[in-house]
Amino acid sequence: MKFDAKKIIGMIHVSALPGTPKYEGDFRKILASAIKEAEIYAECGIDSIMIENMHDVPYLKREVGHEISTAMAIIAYEIKNRTKLPTGMQILAGANKAALAAAHSAGIDYIRAEGFVFGHLADEGFIESDAGELLRYRKQIGAEEIKIFTDIKKKHSSHSVTSDISIVETAKAAKFFLSDSLIVTGSTTGEEADIEEVAAVKQVGLPVLVGSGITEKNVEKFYEVADGLIIGSYFKKKGYWENTVDKRRVQKLLKKIPLEK
Repeated sequence: MKFDAKKIIGMIHVSALPGTPKYEGDFRKILASAIKEAEIYAECGIDSIMIENMHDVPYLKREVGHEISTAMAIIAYEIKNRTKLPTGMQILAGANKAALAAAHSAGIDYIRAEGFVFGHLADEGFIESDAGELLRYRKQIGAEEIKIFTDIKKKHSSHSVTSDISIVETAKAAKFFLSDSLIVTGSTTGEEADIEEVAAVKQVGLPVLVGSGITEKNVEKFYEVADGLIIGSYFKKKGYWENTVDKRRVQKLLKKIPLEK
């Protein structure tokens, strides 16, 4: 996905997938729900759609089964085929190779990768960086058209090991290791990012997305600074990530976007 204009990316948190504790036994229902949410986004004029397996709690670290990656590939393929919008995915937790393989099979445009540079302590345990392995894998499978958007100092994680390394220096390392775009978040899902950090990371010279905490109250200020906004929680009923996409909330926020978009 090119950042020739600022992008609003709508998040779909697909229902719990096969093999996970909360899976309810009907993949077709999961697929239909994700497609319905994607069509709402497309109808409202969203620029791009991203899918994520956030309901698959508790998450595995880096490695997930084929039942997850194949399910994500099917969902992504259907969404891309039906909406014709740039489409991306993230597979938790840090299953970046699985996401890349699924994205390649589905013919979509990008993945969101955590743990790309520097190690950090997440809910699932310590996650080592995987930039070298991931980009070599992308080359090996011929998936170089798929962009890799990388979280830096990501949410739901402790960065005490790298507390002497600023978010700007982390961004510079991600750029040096050939990230295609950078994502800045708050400390948890739905929490607003630090706009000064977003502005500082912008100076590194890569597209910068804000990956959490966007609402109708702050969208204008972040839209002015960032190259893209990933929005999940606010677009859901009652503003809660576990709920389904609420068309009225999507329309309400998009009305705040400047006309030159």
